Order: sequence, then structure tokens, then C-alpha cells
Amino acid sequence: MTEEPQLTNEQLTEEQTEEQEPSQAEVDPLAEAIRERDEYLDALQRLKAEFDNYRKRTARDQEQLVARAHERLVKELLPVLDDLERALAAAEEHEEAQLEEGVRLVHRSLAAALQKEGLVEIETDGAFDPNVHEALLSQPDDEKESGDILDVIQKGYRIGDKVVRPARVIVVA
Repeated sequence: MTEEPQLTNEQLTEEQTEEQEPSQAEVDPLAEAIRERDEYLDALQRLKAEFDNYRKRTARDQEQLVARAHERLVKELLPVLDDLERALAAAEEHEEAQLEEGVRLVHRSLAAALQKEGLVEIETDGAFDPNVHEALLSQPDDEKESGDILDVIQKGYRIGDKVVRPARVIVVA
């Protein structure tokens, strides 16, 4: 006969504890994963709310910036409007000298206001540049070389490096 060793109460308690620990170890990773998931979900929801607030704040700031820019441009152009009204009033009286001076005043005021905004006239002396010029016609000319600008039909303008309107020109054929 084989004798089974007799286990003391202490040894039995240790064996029962060891048997219970694996089941608790199985539950703990699941509970830990659920807790981590909830933390990540909470952090993600907070981040989403922060981003939504940022997007709304940025859109609001952009709208305010555009409104201020429009307001500033309108303030710059109001004197031009006043000058134009004076020129029209002078035209009603048929005073040609005052009408011409009024129109020149309007032109100077408008040009100055647009220059403050960064508007620059595109150069039309020299060779044709397709990046800033638009060729409407080509004509032969004995005095200029082929590809040079002969005449300007409509001035072109740029703000910084961006062409607002290309210069419309006649090119030497």
C-alpha cells in the first residue's frame, strides 16, 4: 500500500490559496483591460471635445479677422467714394477743369489705398513673360525684337508673388 502523506492544515490552506490565485489572475487582466479601455475612451472623448472647441475657436477667429480686414479696406475706400461724389457733382455743373481734377483725385486716392494693401503694377517694359502677361495680339514691328511687348491694352497687378490680374499686351511677332 502506498501511503499518502498527511497534510497539515497549514499546507492545505497554502494549496487552496495557490489554486485560487490562478482564477484571480485570470480575472485581474480582464478587469485591468476594461479599466484601461475606459481610461482610453475617456481620454479620447476629452481630446475630441478639445479639438471641436479648437476648430470652432479657429473658425470664429478667422471670421473676425476677415471682418476686420473688410472694415479696414472699406475705411480706406470711403474717401475715394467721397472724391468720386464730388467729381460727379462737378460734372453736373459742366465745369470740365474741376471734373478732370476730381477724377484725377479719385484715381490717386484709389491707387494709394490699393498700394497700402500691397497691390503692385506688373512691369510691361521688355520681354513677354507668360507668367504675368497675357498676349492678346501679335504684330510685326521693325524697332523692337520678336517677343517684346509692343503695347499694353490693360494693366496687370499683383499682390506679393500672386498675380491678381495679368497684364494684357500686344507682342511683337
